[in-house]
Amino acid sequence: MRVREKADINQWFKFFLVGIIETAQNGIATFDNILKLKTVAERKIQTLGSRAANAQKVLDYLYQRPIINAAKVSEVAGISPASSYKLIADLEQFNILHEITGGKRGRLYRFDDYVKLFR
Repeated sequence: MRVREKADINQWFKFFLVGIIETAQNGIATFDNILKLKTVAERKIQTLGSRAANAQKVLDYLYQRPIINAAKVSEVAGISPASSYKLIADLEQFNILHEITGGKRGRLYRFDDYVKLFR
């Protein structure tokens, strides 16, 4: 209003720049939280022994697309469907994945801790 009524363009610039600063600070905080989450999740999956490499592939995929199903786990990790269900169970045990459909078939899993960072 002040810009319109009194031609105070400086006030508008201040308002605009405060918005830019707040957005940048929020982005930095989100990025820091992603890095912390990544460190914690990678520590957890390193305990899987021989399945850790496949779990890492799935985890890397989840940062791009945080919702996944068993078929995609098989594809991403290059493993059989049976092995993908075992890997999903491991990731659920670590609270990395959470089943979101509630069904017996066609289940979808979400990387909840990652998704929550953007709310």
